[in-house]
Amino acid sequence: MEAKLTVYFDDPFWVGVFERIEDGKLSVCKVTFGAEPKDYEVWEFILKHYYELKFSPAVETGVRQTADNPKRRQRSARKQLEHTGIGTKSQQALQMQLEQNKQERKLKSREQKQAEAERQFALKQQRKKEKHRGR
Repeated sequence: MEAKLTVYFDDPFWVGVFERIEDGKLSVCKVTFGAEPKDYEVWEFILKHYYELKFSPAVETGVRQTADNPKRRQRSARKQLEHTGIGTKSQQALQMQLEQNKQERKLKSREQKQAEAERQFALKQQRKKEKHRGR
């Protein structure tokens, strides 16, 4: 297993991106620190909260190989952009995680709305019965 943490400033907060590669598959987790974290604070966070992090679904990642010369590197970069678009594997994995969370949120919201509608309907039916009880 290979793990990597990148901390950067994403206005107005400091953000950490944890990347984990297992069996050739990359999964990512994004953490917001707030104020600029000191080295010891980051280390403490890793020790205490690493196993609580929710990583994205695993994405297949290829082995990096170095190109022979700058022109060849430029050509291969252009080809890769045509196929995958702008963004690193980590960004794509984060996007997948966001989409997954969005779907879960939509499903949960839909279920709550349906339950509320059923409750309101039952309440209306009960009120109708109470009105016409004596007749």
